[in-house]
Amino acid sequence: MPIEILTDDDLQTDTGTLSADASVSEKAIHALRNVYDPELPINIYDLGLIYKVDLNDTAKTAHITMTLTAPNCPVAEELPRQAQNAVANATGYATSLTLTFDPPWKKENLPLEAKLALGLL
Repeated sequence: MPIEILTDDDLQTDTGTLSADASVSEKAIHALRNVYDPELPINIYDLGLIYKVDLNDTAKTAHITMTLTAPNCPVAEELPRQAQNAVANATGYATSLTLTFDPPWKKENLPLEAKLALGLL
């Protein structure tokens, strides 16, 4: 049965090293937090570009649903590929990705820390 990852209440936002006994979901989120939008100083997970990560431990598969800050994003091909490769490498799972613009990304949905980092407050 797939496990949906949407929150990180039990994870630190530090992208440092993971403990040796980190769960697959922790590894996936950690990997996504190490992929950065080249135009913004924030990783794609904390930027809110990752809508969902489904993990199937039995089948050893992962599926990422993500968006971009805009449909005409200059890294529209590169950034999703980086996210997919990061999760695949971190988890060892066969990883697929769906890029969606529904709902569209909005800066209003950023967490407070990200708004501060971008100077939006």
